[in-house]
Amino acid sequence: MFLSNVLDQTIKKFKSQTANVLTLANLFLGGFSILFILKGELNLSLLLIFIAALVDRLDGMVARRLQIESELGKQLDSMSDIISFGVAPALLIYQGILFEYGVPGSFFTIFYIGCGAFRLARFNISENNGYFTGLPITAAGCLATLTFLAIPFFPAPFFLFIMFLVSFLMVSPFKLKKI
Repeated sequence: MFLSNVLDQTIKKFKSQTANVLTLANLFLGGFSILFILKGELNLSLLLIFIAALVDRLDGMVARRLQIESELGKQLDSMSDIISFGVAPALLIYQGILFEYGVPGSFFTIFYIGCGAFRLARFNISENNGYFTGLPITAAGCLATLTFLAIPFFPAPFFLFIMFLVSFLMVSPFKLKKI
């Protein structure tokens, strides 16, 4: 009887933290992506950002399916997202091409991160009405990361424009239905 109660409580506790563990996996992937950028391993960093996007999608699905959504989980998800889809993609594009522009390249890198942080903060204080306001940072981070693959094919100013555009889309007021 005692062992059964302990086992039930352990399973319940584990189940309640499943989404948070996945969210932390997203954060770890983003953190490792940044470390690999610093080591010059840009292609590996790109891969880690995309894996983080898959894990980010999975953590929300698990939280909803297991009915374990929480305010802590929401905040933790945003903090993980700013690393994996804010800082990591911005640094990837910076190291890939924007560093060539000096101060303007640095500005657009930080501008993107700032817009991502603003977008996440706005999301965290908004009502859940079935719509996103502005481009979600996960989508923005994936778009920015994808542009890294286009570096050999487009002139360098294109990437300044893309970073500005994606930044603007994150903070813009348009509505996008959640899927």
